[in-house]
Amino acid sequence: MVGAGRFGRKPVAGIAQTGGKVGSRVKHLISIAAVALALTSVSAVGPSAAADNVKPAAVESTEKSAALPVPRFVSLKSDKVNVRKGPSTDQAIVWVFSRAGLPVEVIAESDNWRRVRDSEGADGWVFHSLLSARRTALITPWSKGDERVALYSSNSTGSRAVAELQSGVLGNVLSCDGEWCELSIDDYSGFVQQDKLWGVYRGEVLK
Repeated sequence: MVGAGRFGRKPVAGIAQTGGKVGSRVKHLISIAAVALALTSVSAVGPSAAADNVKPAAVESTEKSAALPVPRFVSLKSDKVNVRKGPSTDQAIVWVFSRAGLPVEVIAESDNWRRVRDSEGADGWVFHSLLSARRTALITPWSKGDERVALYSSNSTGSRAVAELQSGVLGNVLSCDGEWCELSIDDYSGFVQQDKLWGVYRGEVLK
């Protein structure tokens, strides 16, 4: 069993927070048969340990900005990502993302900065090189109860359920056909109904 963890953000002392459940804890559990597996945790860090990784524009990130739509989903490249009040290192850090791979939605751009929104609705500015085009998704992060989502062996509810995924589980998106997405989670892979995911749009096709 790998270690249980949490995802989200760590607020910075002295900065007023608005929107979202800052610092909330969500367990990431995968039930495989009778065995509960958990995703690897990444501990929250303080702002002094995090970096904006601001480099000259010639240093490109994997999150290419040219001709890309806004809004769009991307993921965090680093497990120490400063989120700022505005698109500059002169702006205050309002919180620190502390989990690499977490999906975020780009909702605005300013030069090399991206305004991103997380699954709880909180938003702020991140330097572009800390974002990746790799697509990931969270299982029903809006769920308040103990809802489980089936991971199927094929894109049909009539197929075998490979696993049951708890709300908040993070997976890598391999493809989507507009109704189903193929995910990989630890050593497991399978299909989840697209409307059960945060990190892909309803009807979005990914190959």
